[in-house]
Amino acid sequence: MPPRWPRKPDRTDPAYRRLDDRMNFAVHVAIFLACNSGLWFVHNVKHATWSWIVWFTGIWAIILSLHLIYIAAIADYSVESKTNG
Repeated sequence: MPPRWPRKPDRTDPAYRRLDDRMNFAVHVAIFLACNSGLWFVHNVKHATWSWIVWFTGIWAIILSLHLIYIAAIADYSVESKTNG
């Protein structure tokens, strides 16, 4: 059973934004793992001489790490101040 949000989803809700960012990160990790495991599998099975594959995986892993640092330490999930008038 998928998780359910207990109230109407609202991007201004800090808890909803945090959950949304973490779910986007999980999708990013899944795509990274699927693509890189597939590439490395083909690389090893075909005994390919792809010198770019190490750079591809490394750069994407750095981007993934930056994404994690952003959602874990930098993102501000506090309630946004609203001005009336």
